[in-house]
Amino acid sequence: MFAPLPSEAKEKSEKETAYVDVSVATLWSGPDITRPIDGPSVGNPVDMWQWTESMSLDQKLWLVGNLQTQALYGQKVTILEERGDWVKVAVHGQPTPKNELGYPAWMPKIQLADESNFAKLKENKSFAQVTDTTAWLYDDKQQKVEFKELSFNTKLPVVAQAGDMTLVATPSDDMKWISSEAVTVYDSQQEIPAPTGQDLVETGKQFLGLPYLWAGVSGFGFDCSGFTHTIYKSNGITIPRDSSVQATHGIPVAKEDLQKGDLLFFAYNEGEGSVHHVGMYIGDGQMIHSPNTESTVEIIDVFESDYYSSEFSGARRYID
Repeated sequence: MFAPLPSEAKEKSEKETAYVDVSVATLWSGPDITRPIDGPSVGNPVDMWQWTESMSLDQKLWLVGNLQTQALYGQKVTILEERGDWVKVAVHGQPTPKNELGYPAWMPKIQLADESNFAKLKENKSFAQVTDTTAWLYDDKQQKVEFKELSFNTKLPVVAQAGDMTLVATPSDDMKWISSEAVTVYDSQQEIPAPTGQDLVETGKQFLGLPYLWAGVSGFGFDCSGFTHTIYKSNGITIPRDSSVQATHGIPVAKEDLQKGDLLFFAYNEGEGSVHHVGMYIGDGQMIHSPNTESTVEIIDVFESDYYSSEFSGARRYID
């Protein structure tokens, strides 16, 4: 599908771009490192629930360090390198010091599409943003034939709106239908209203009880910074992908001045070392976060926790 790139150092204007062609693309630290149990996540289509729910705790813990991030259906990537059936890509919209184009990692080539018509629609059409935790695309307006289960925050070009159904374009499968109740339509990214702290809190609360997934950025599972990144992204604000970088942007906030929506950071060595975790303040001394592989998205009294209060390293504000 893609011509080999002779060097990762090619000028970025010459690099190919493509679009994620599965509901959620999981991006790995290297090519060909997946296990048999990862099969549902590396094909086209993928089955995210089958993958996440089939793994034992130890199998999920193995993902730590072997996964880097995820990308959603229709999301744009730049091809950096090709190796066999795998490509290294930079995921647009996920800021990181690792690559100016976006978050870099490896994914199966079969999970990408390079349809020029879809690219034009992405540039010129309004888009439907999924606001349910997950939502189905259908082959038909009557919702009788399921096509693909999409994640929260997926954005697809709108072709038409017909009452309770919205017709959207897909990267490689022409047009599909989605319930209008599951999406919000915007003419542009800039049209997304500036959120209040309470808006961010309500967004996060949708995912209470969702199991943690290392590198996750979707309604099928989040890691800690994927959770905060996605909450803000869905509300029109792009923040860095990783907690360590989120902790160096925005505006510093003193503990006594915390407001809803502020991000709280936690670091090794009683808050003096490197940042390893992030959550979002929701008021009244509470934090919502996606804590670790053994847990789910939860709300805690953050400063009454011996562990989190001792590791607290500061807070940042990304809204006015």
